[in-house]
Amino acid sequence: MTVITTSNKQRTIAKEVILKGVGLHTGENVTMKFVPAPENHGYAFKRVDLEGEPIIEADANYVVNTQRGTNLEKHGVKIQTSEHVLAALVGMEIDNILIELDAPEPPIMDGSSKYFVEALEIVGVQEQDADRQEYVVKDVISYKDDSTGSEITVIPSDTYQVTTMVDFGTKVLGTQNATLENLSEFKTEIADARTFSFLHELEALLEHGLIKGGDLNNAIVYVDKEISPDTMKKLEKAFDKEKLSVKPNGILDNLTLHQPNEAARHKLLDVIGDLALAGTRIRGKVIANKPGHFVNTQFAKKLSKIIKTEKRNNVPLVDLHKPPLMDVTQIMEMLPHRPPFLLVDKILELSESHVIGMKNVTMNEPFFVGHFPGAPVMPGVLQLEAMAQTGGILVLSTVPDPENYLTYLLKIDNVRYKQQVVPGDTLIFKLDLMSPIRRGICQMHAKAYANGRLVSEAEIMAQIAKVKGN
Repeated sequence: MTVITTSNKQRTIAKEVILKGVGLHTGENVTMKFVPAPENHGYAFKRVDLEGEPIIEADANYVVNTQRGTNLEKHGVKIQTSEHVLAALVGMEIDNILIELDAPEPPIMDGSSKYFVEALEIVGVQEQDADRQEYVVKDVISYKDDSTGSEITVIPSDTYQVTTMVDFGTKVLGTQNATLENLSEFKTEIADARTFSFLHELEALLEHGLIKGGDLNNAIVYVDKEISPDTMKKLEKAFDKEKLSVKPNGILDNLTLHQPNEAARHKLLDVIGDLALAGTRIRGKVIANKPGHFVNTQFAKKLSKIIKTEKRNNVPLVDLHKPPLMDVTQIMEMLPHRPPFLLVDKILELSESHVIGMKNVTMNEPFFVGHFPGAPVMPGVLQLEAMAQTGGILVLSTVPDPENYLTYLLKIDNVRYKQQVVPGDTLIFKLDLMSPIRRGICQMHAKAYANGRLVSEAEIMAQIAKVKGN
């Protein structure tokens, strides 16, 4: 089961910072400004060069094209090659930021995330009040592109880790691996890994009018074929160089690799940037085999869908193997209910504003004798009763002598049943106060879960009253 939890505080940057450069594919001059953003804002791009200054959120559902970069579009407004900027934000553990652009594409800089990281470091981060949301991976999640063999999997881990395995199938650049064990290592291990291209890809890009902003300082070019004199002249013209050559390591001109596996490290950088489009921090280990922008963003879309579903359900994270806060004997000391009408087995959490309880549903429940005995389903009204009893623990915990009080239901609103509850299910009840308890009256939002899914919910109003004579 996968869950949503909160950990630490959200962060933005302390003040604005500006970078200038050119777009890799458009060749346009561009000014980019990082702007602090409020809590729960996330990452978003703002096109200040267009009327109305439209905003495009960094959302996997806005990906429209992954040719030579991850390109977003919302209502006809585009952002090209978003991944290097997003990787820097994730690597610096920034949660909320607005990226203002006066062109469709962020500056390519040197083809890595290095200059973005340095700019963010200069202005520093600002901790915010809201808790940081994090998607904790509990089950294996995978996506595979059968046409290319590319596959991404995420498995449980105590931290966000990424491993990339690439095989380019060429003599000049064969199999490479790269691993990031912790985001704290992003700046030193991954941020300066530059984008790259093979010569045969470069020729096609030039023919299609792309990489207009390219030069030999922002892209590593691996020469995987013989270069004809005519092709060399075209390249020299495109890169505005009088003379180009191929060095012994198979790289065009005189760029020096930062690391022998710089290509694999850049692929890892791309994975981090593309998975930022899932919209939530990830606690899990990502294993990417032959990653590319298409498979990266498809996986981000899958993650985004799962995360949104679980956020909507808001399944509580509980360890059923730990000793409960209250067992059934202690519950009976507080509640007047007794079997077979006691419908709560354990209390797992209890605070001033919430309570979490549990019930194991077995075939031995007396209500199954007459309620669909051939296809047993727990009656919805008894699910409500179980939630009300759990809420009774919450409201009775506010008085010093709960044994001298009874809890009465006053009102139930907005009841919804989502899934059937059957023998073998473990029901988890979570009730949260909707307003402070006044004069013994308590209004709670109640939810019941089974198998990691919301099965029923309601708004319950109850009142405690002292038993006469006590």
